[in-house]
Amino acid sequence: MKTDFETLLALASFTISHLKENEMIEFDIELREKLIESMATEYGVSFATDEDIKDQAIEEVEEKMGEVPEDITESEMYNHARKEIIKSFNGENIGGLYLVESLHEVANRLNRFVLNCDLIEDVFGTDDEIVTFLVAKIRLFGSKKN
Repeated sequence: MKTDFETLLALASFTISHLKENEMIEFDIELREKLIESMATEYGVSFATDEDIKDQAIEEVEEKMGEVPEDITESEMYNHARKEIIKSFNGENIGGLYLVESLHEVANRLNRFVLNCDLIEDVFGTDDEIVTFLVAKIRLFGSKKN
């Protein structure tokens, strides 16, 4: 499965649904799409998508070669750059998204987001409860149909 911003939107929707179902957050349902988009953008700091990796690999090849041909994604140099980028994430990924930082740090980042987001009216639970909940739920993303 190729991942892109749509995957981050799916992860954000997945996360928001679980937080809401478990009565950890309260928000105006009419703002749900806006909240999903905002959270997906926040997730974008913590995860790299296949699209991000492709762009980064092309950039690296351009730095070495100058202008690149249209079929660059089929070249050995591109594939090598892509593999090196993926290796830098220690092969860790969740639902096809590569972790840029530890899962615990992702949960801490999301906890801060939830507490400070103007689209969320109320938050229930301690920081530790929310972080632990987020780590468990994010791990489940992509492991089954969401």
